[in-house]
Amino acid sequence: MRIKAGFRIGFSCPQETPILLALRTHPSRRHDLLSEDGLVFDPGLPSHSYLDSFGNLCTRIVAPAGDTLIHTEFLVRDSGQPDPVVPDARQHAIEELPDDVLVYLLGSRYVDTDHLGDIAGALFTDVAPGWPRVQAICDFVHNHIAFDYAAADDRRTAYGGYQDRTGVCRDFAHLAVALCRCMNIPARYCTGYLGDIGVPADPAPMDFSAWFEAWLGGRWYAFDARHNVPRIGRILVATGRDATDVALSTSFGAARLTTFEVLTEEVAEPAAPVTSLDSHPARRRRLMPPRRLPAGTRAAPR
Repeated sequence: MRIKAGFRIGFSCPQETPILLALRTHPSRRHDLLSEDGLVFDPGLPSHSYLDSFGNLCTRIVAPAGDTLIHTEFLVRDSGQPDPVVPDARQHAIEELPDDVLVYLLGSRYVDTDHLGDIAGALFTDVAPGWPRVQAICDFVHNHIAFDYAAADDRRTAYGGYQDRTGVCRDFAHLAVALCRCMNIPARYCTGYLGDIGVPADPAPMDFSAWFEAWLGGRWYAFDARHNVPRIGRILVATGRDATDVALSTSFGAARLTTFEVLTEEVAEPAAPVTSLDSHPARRRRLMPPRRLPAGTRAAPR
């Protein structure tokens, strides 16, 4: 299938403000692009792109004083198949893990494993290791946390999500990642596009989505504790230890979010021409009212 994806994100800055963006399609999916996903800036701005230490394609800009709009829209080819399910994918002994995977066993900014080790042991020690254990963690998190946009909190950690029992997709992912790491299963946080493909349309505002990947059977597999069913059409943007590493935008100064619209939808074959978000008012979904981002704030998926 072909998927049309894109966004419009606007900032208002009182003065020139450096901003770091993680908004390009992940290098692992770039061979699937059917049209370019380059970022367009209004007003026009110079930009610099690079691969960060996690292999994500990032972009640096200096936003001028006043309003800046960042947007893109592109087509991507997708298998049209749901996330793979491999029940016999095994859990590796730590000594078998590749060197670059070991970091995903450690605690991080939002994955406070030191608070969850005993809880994870009590819940999952008796579950068969490997895929069944990761699925049991997803089942637990899915039933433990209630999804609520109004409960979004950029400072909530995995243990905070466990205590509060409410949150958004990032909270589901953080808690699942933490419980996996506590059980010696490498897990990493993911962000990207996930439209309502193959499922009933969600009336909530469309946003970038957060899920996680676990290292089983010698590779990374996608899991989604929020939805807890295999989904079609994930378009990966970035991976990291937690939301800190994959923030959609990081401003080094004051920047107020003024516009946030995300589009993800299947397009019929043959592919329809790429058109503006504005020409699809029925598919435009606006995020919650603009929020103010103080200096150093990292905007991450809700």
